[in-house]
Amino acid sequence: MNLAELVDRQEIHALVLRYCAAVDRADWGAVRAVYATDGVDHHTGFSGDADAYVAWLRERTAVFDGTAHLTANHTVELLGDHAYAETSGTAVHWGSPAEDETRNFTSGFRYLDHLRRDPDGWRIVERLAVRDWTRSDAGRLRDPEGDGPRGRRGPDDPSTAFRERVRTTAESARRMT
Repeated sequence: MNLAELVDRQEIHALVLRYCAAVDRADWGAVRAVYATDGVDHHTGFSGDADAYVAWLRERTAVFDGTAHLTANHTVELLGDHAYAETSGTAVHWGSPAEDETRNFTSGFRYLDHLRRDPDGWRIVERLAVRDWTRSDAGRLRDPEGDGPRGRRGPDDPSTAFRERVRTTAESARRMT
């Protein structure tokens, strides 16, 4: 494997991770950005173009207090300016009321992605989001054991302010050199 192939594989893996983080933070612009302009998605309950998918996802996930998409195995087959990637993982969903099975569940998934190298980098042309299993977590959520940062969907998540603080510190350090 040469350096260019390693870079391509890393960029594709980073794209999958950006998608997961964007869904978990309800950053719909960032979700859309991982798809090609002609991208399509096939999820449980949805099949269509990327713009319609983002709108559907925004509405579908509004009932959750949070989600956590955790990736595991990730393989890539590079095919010139196209690639096939398969990523397995789990997606945890939670919401109120805690006893509602439709708002409190964990699913095992696999993303089967056709990717293309576009002028802006690798993008998803077509995704099949395969759901392998679902487990109810209803009634299992409990309060945190102490004080500390709490995750939130959207721009009020602690990551937004913390990331900006790191960027400001880095910029200040850069100016001092």
